[in-house]
Amino acid sequence: MSNIQSQIHVLARSFVDQVVEVLRGASLRDLVSHEGSGGGVGNGRPVRSTVSAATSAPSAPKAARSNGRLARRSAGEIEAALDKIVALLKKHKEGLRAEEIRSNLDMLAKEMPRILKEGLSTKKLTSKGQKRATTYFAK
Repeated sequence: MSNIQSQIHVLARSFVDQVVEVLRGASLRDLVSHEGSGGGVGNGRPVRSTVSAATSAPSAPKAARSNGRLARRSAGEIEAALDKIVALLKKHKEGLRAEEIRSNLDMLAKEMPRILKEGLSTKKLTSKGQKRATTYFAK
């Protein structure tokens, strides 16, 4: 039994040495740039790989993760989506409700609140009404 334990110990030590060597060779940016990692290394959550913006379809809605949440969006992605909404609303002077905007732009319902809130706070959008009857207008 001690022979098996010593072999396992040697293999484990070799593995640890290889992992440490890879980490030493990696830059700090590589270590912390994992999108959605939730705060860093060692938090017990699996780290998902990132997809470059060039390989993902720009008009396709972001896929929800297994827990139902959207993938983290950058400020640039939110700004781009807001620009699309403003352009759409400029074509519809009578305004549109959130669900109409969503259906016209093929967006997920979960994407909308953050973008609309950003548009209202930056004064690119105005609104009239309450709850589902809220109509949005471009400024």
